[in-house]
Amino acid sequence: MSFTLALSEEERLVQETARRFAEDRLLPRVRSHERARGVAPELVREFAALGLGGVEVGAFVRAIVLEELAAVDPGAAVALDGAGPAIPFLGRTTADPGFRAVVVDDVEEHFRLRDGRLDGQHPWVPADRIDVAVILHGDRAYLVREGWRLDAVQPCGLEAAGASRLALANAPVAAIDDAARARAHLRTWVAALLVGAARGAHRYAMRYALERTAFGRPIAHHQALAFLIADLATAVDAARLAVWRAAAGLDRGESAEWEAACALAEAAEQALLVGPSAVQILGGHGFMKDHPVEKWMRDIRTLAGLAGGRDAAEVAAAALAPEHEAGLR
Repeated sequence: MSFTLALSEEERLVQETARRFAEDRLLPRVRSHERARGVAPELVREFAALGLGGVEVGAFVRAIVLEELAAVDPGAAVALDGAGPAIPFLGRTTADPGFRAVVVDDVEEHFRLRDGRLDGQHPWVPADRIDVAVILHGDRAYLVREGWRLDAVQPCGLEAAGASRLALANAPVAAIDDAARARAHLRTWVAALLVGAARGAHRYAMRYALERTAFGRPIAHHQALAFLIADLATAVDAARLAVWRAAAGLDRGESAEWEAACALAEAAEQALLVGPSAVQILGGHGFMKDHPVEKWMRDIRTLAGLAGGRDAAEVAAAALAPEHEAGLR
């Protein structure tokens, strides 16, 4: 029996295709997508035609694609994979290009269920329009197809995805399911985006440090900065492995609750280190929109609040750890 972390030939092809799309098609329009609060319709159709984000895509391949997209623009990645967070509910149902679903892990109990209807408000979701909303409340997941209102708010990050306050007023629940698997999918999905954003920030900062010189040599060759760059690279790799483990478990049909909680907690912690550190490597330039590291820092901070946030993931991982160690999960 051999052990390998290498991608298969098909997975490498998917990775390369997603990377080319992100670098050739998304990168030139990053700031215009932010201003428009959405991805250009022709790019949405082009991405859908590639077949990289449909409901039939497995969790592992989806994680690979999300990392590549988020390494350029995490907000665009959220918009392009609109069905991604709600896959357990959509099943094999075909979602049209531009389909948008939001999944809210209601850890603060903003919503209340009464007589099969939901009421409440969530202060922020990364969308300006949606087709489906899923509310994770305790051990139940509620699917809503109507009865919502979205009020646009000013985004701090993920601008290309949009930003709205979600209000449900007597919204009928179309379906009820167990929340565990849906929450694992959501956490893995967010964690993959965090890995991509962290990778983009790290690589840009590393290139900058190799090009800028001080005292006769690139600043990346000075020991303190070289150690920091190495730490950031290690952080991205560690988070990626946690995401891959969770995604592979989901594809095997496992609940992957512990793995997904660990993946989100690890990815959020490492990305929250990488983002600000990348800005600091650029110095004052890092805070200017002439360079994208300030964007990745904001996007990372925003992503870390999704799926209930890093703290909820860490609490879940701690609660599940004894069963995991005993081989019960």
